[in-house]
Amino acid sequence: MSPLALLFLTLFNSVLGLSILFPILGPLGRALGLTEVQVGLFSTGYALMQFLLSPYWGRRSERGRKPVLLVGILGFAGSFLLFGLFALLGQKGLLPAGALFPLLLLSRLLGGAFSSATLPTAQAYVADVTGRENRTAGMALLGAAFGLAVILGPALGAGLAALLGLLAPVFFASAIALLNALFVALTLPESRPQGARAGGSLSPFDPRVFPLLLLGLALNLSGVALEQTIAFYFQDRLGLGGVETARRVGMALVLYGLVAVFIQGFLVRKLSWPPKTLLLLGLPVGILGFSLLVVAHTFPLLALGLALQGAGAALAGPGVTAALSLAVGEGEQGLVAGLNSAAQALGRMLGPLLGTGLYRLMPEAPYLLGAGLLGLSLLFLPALFRRVRL
Repeated sequence: MSPLALLFLTLFNSVLGLSILFPILGPLGRALGLTEVQVGLFSTGYALMQFLLSPYWGRRSERGRKPVLLVGILGFAGSFLLFGLFALLGQKGLLPAGALFPLLLLSRLLGGAFSSATLPTAQAYVADVTGRENRTAGMALLGAAFGLAVILGPALGAGLAALLGLLAPVFFASAIALLNALFVALTLPESRPQGARAGGSLSPFDPRVFPLLLLGLALNLSGVALEQTIAFYFQDRLGLGGVETARRVGMALVLYGLVAVFIQGFLVRKLSWPPKTLLLLGLPVGILGFSLLVVAHTFPLLALGLALQGAGAALAGPGVTAALSLAVGEGEQGLVAGLNSAAQALGRMLGPLLGTGLYRLMPEAPYLLGAGLLGLSLLFLPALFRRVRL
């Protein structure tokens, strides 16, 4: 099996372990007597640690990709095991009421700190094992692994919770990570030369990467704002009850994910489009998707708008990642991957707050924001192409 295929399985397993928790964190929090704000802080704290530490792990991976991947995966496993144990003790009343939330939050902070090693190291690994002409296809494969795991993980988590209880997905995620670490240790070859040293530093304001980091932030921020509000939007636009909303949104999100996986896992790799082409195609498609969501009042049109937005993100996302990789030298791949992951984490931190806040003002506002951010990005693409050779 090729190193890229092995890396695909590694990232798929990592994201699967995380996405398994998506459907159960809310119900689990309520079962433990936590407020919605406290449950929300689990995700915010997780993303905050990724924002702070991704650049460090990217820089550290310049000495060797495989050890950093292993540290990230094992730390992820340990943090989820702690989260499950603390929650179990809380369920049984063996922890003081005031200690449960801080301990659970601590375990999530540790999870974010260690998981921030995985994605930038994987992106740098792709840069190590692909030539410049194949870089975009390699980055798209990572996106396909991420998307496929996000499709399957919530369904698996919901099924485990229904069969074995709300804590079963937490312990299952920890077990997957341990098996993933064993898989990496036994099968994944090191991609960095023996004795390679960590690079110096790469500023996020470096003119080679700063415009691309802003573009990546705009994509991530608009996408997360959509994800956080789309269920409310379907319910309000279509006048649905809770159960029917979950069914319709679930169907639309499966379509959204399948479109993204097809584009990144097959189309981009098959056609070998350069980053410039992906951005010029992806941004207008994303704008069209957001615009259709604003005006749609039927389920087919809402689902189509969501699918178009997913298609645009699936095209533009690998374009940004590959462009960042191509904009710097071979000794800076870990550094730029760390900055890219930090920008994505910043979008995951701000997106929920901005999206839900705007939704309270006007339901269409998060999607108008998304269309506006992508529209501004499209306007500035010619200037970007003049500054960054793609």
